[in-house]
Amino acid sequence: MTGGAARAGFAIEVRERYGDVAPDRWPVSVQALPNELLSSWLHRLGTANGIAPRSFAGVLGFGDGMWSPRLDLRLPRNITTLLSQKTSLAPADISSMTMNGWATAALLLPLRDNAHRNRSTWMQYCPLCLAGDEATYFRRQWRLASRVSCFVHACGLRDRCPTCHAGIATFDQADLVPQHFCARCGYDLRAAPKASVKASARRLERAIADICRVESVRGSARTNDAVSRVLRTPIAAEVRSGRTLTNLSTAARIRCFEALAAKPPDWLVNDMDTVDAYRRRTIVAAGGHDALISRFADFLDEHQARPRSSRRPIPPSADLADLLTAYVRVAGHRTGRAAKQRGQIP
Repeated sequence: MTGGAARAGFAIEVRERYGDVAPDRWPVSVQALPNELLSSWLHRLGTANGIAPRSFAGVLGFGDGMWSPRLDLRLPRNITTLLSQKTSLAPADISSMTMNGWATAALLLPLRDNAHRNRSTWMQYCPLCLAGDEATYFRRQWRLASRVSCFVHACGLRDRCPTCHAGIATFDQADLVPQHFCARCGYDLRAAPKASVKASARRLERAIADICRVESVRGSARTNDAVSRVLRTPIAAEVRSGRTLTNLSTAARIRCFEALAAKPPDWLVNDMDTVDAYRRRTIVAAGGHDALISRFADFLDEHQARPRSSRRPIPPSADLADLLTAYVRVAGHRTGRAAKQRGQIP
């Protein structure tokens, strides 16, 4: 038994001839956790059944290297079928953990196992999220270069082990240990120091996420434009201007967002249609979808006689584009009426 296995409390590891040991359904079925990444689930599944991630690759027919992160991007049908047969999960539930089909796929961090300290790695994490998990797991949104902070704990994400500075390499873990142990040096990632990020940068980050989400519903052209502008943010922020956002380390991207938050959002709206530009500016100014809904409700409270308490609340699932259109219409009507009263327009 290795030191890592002793640390985690496991006494036995099955490595060879696993198919002979469990020919039909695997002994332990692991349910996916909220917003869990497929590779994270695969690592937990293998460990729960007594086989470390590096060896579990062979069970699925893969060799060494970043086998599980590649499945996050493209999951072959035969692997989906195998996993469904060996576990209690439906094929659709397994496929839903991948990044396949994401409108913002261009913002995914590249699959890079080893990288210079100033370059990006393939995965980020929040130490506080890992510390609070009953079973530690990695979230899908941590794969995006446009995410630099944890929306739950208001701290910066990390993309490396603070001790050996290696990236996340659970796929290469040879011991039966939970995912929060560094595969290179064994450091407990839950104990990583909290990374700071300014509130203004977190507001901008949330606004960017909401813009991409809303525009992905409205059409691919708008989504491509938003993603393209976000990729060029290092140029707009004058931080590492020769690289795109996906090539920067998390620390460098945090500095990029902090610099952008101090500037007008011209980089996000230049050469755009007036209505679309106004929509993006409004989201940025509000700091995201939820804040914008709150502002819209406050606007109605202030300019309508009927108090909020007697109105039906705006549902959390309200479409942001519709809310913005209504806001522009109401605000524009009120502004035009006031101008008429002042005699500024006929």
